[in-house]
Amino acid sequence: MNFGICKLSLVPVRREPSDRSEQITQLVFGECYEVLQTQEKWIQIRNAPDDYEGWIDLKQHFAVTDGYFQEWQGTPHARSMDLVQTVSSHDAVTPIGLGSVLPFFDGMSIRVGEERLLYNGRASNPALPYRENTLQKIALQFLRAPYLWGGKSIFGIDCSGFVQQVYSVCGYQLRRDAYQQVEHGREVHFVSQTRPGDVAFFDNEEGRIVHVGLVLENQQIIHASGEVRLDQLDHHGIYNRERKRYSHKLRIIKRILPQ
Repeated sequence: MNFGICKLSLVPVRREPSDRSEQITQLVFGECYEVLQTQEKWIQIRNAPDDYEGWIDLKQHFAVTDGYFQEWQGTPHARSMDLVQTVSSHDAVTPIGLGSVLPFFDGMSIRVGEERLLYNGRASNPALPYRENTLQKIALQFLRAPYLWGGKSIFGIDCSGFVQQVYSVCGYQLRRDAYQQVEHGREVHFVSQTRPGDVAFFDNEEGRIVHVGLVLENQQIIHASGEVRLDQLDHHGIYNRERKRYSHKLRIIKRILPQ
């Protein structure tokens, strides 16, 4: 039981081994992980894409072999491009959301452990480089998704989960939390020099990075704050027109996509 894969739409990952513990992230369908330890009905895992650690319910664990895990890690995987889609076997149908991993997708089926599952929705092509307009289109599909601490899906997502998921669909793996994501990329010094896909980070009064969003055209920003929404960005931060005030103070802008 050294390795596993998420075989459900989503699996909550908690800070501590308890149902009452806060959700710190989620596994999305198709993500592999390493099992670190077991404690009664809980297992501590390290998510393979971003090395994030937490606890999942043992009942939601699906074991895979060491060989499968190593192959999974060494292979670029397609991602689901549909808001909601399904994967199916001869006896079950599993709903999956935008950004779900499609392990070893061959155009018709995926391989989860030793099982073949059918998938007939839209999928990304990890062999093709993504451009700014593609990233922008993917980001806009998340509009109105409700905010959820630790969430990574269109049915509930937080600010860093949103940025991570959009970039993962585009073939770029970012780390999980905003303070970790700021380590990626190259600094953009002025808001007027931003391009769609640049990542803006915001801090609190103590100088800690606590929020992140994606810059779009015309100095708009799309970010998860109550919901995934569009606001205006300037050198002060995010301006919320509805409330007629700034909601977040700009710290730094980074460019992840290649020139």
